[in-house]
Amino acid sequence: MKRDVAEAINKLMLEYGAKLDESVRIVMESCSPSEFESYRAAVGQIMGTMLVDVMNPIYREHPDLKPPQLDE
Repeated sequence: MKRDVAEAINKLMLEYGAKLDESVRIVMESCSPSEFESYRAAVGQIMGTMLVDVMNPIYREHPDLKPPQLDE
């Protein structure tokens, strides 16, 4: 993948991940525990797929784009 495309996709994936994290917080504060658990599980699947299928291939090709927090 061309570097400029990898940079743009990486930026978007990080933004979407942050928005998904925020959505989990909103649901946690506003919904029942069972609704929260279901929602959090669904978001976890989405974020896992984003990482494994979209972001990790980018980081293999362009390791310098990988944010340090993903090494934890």
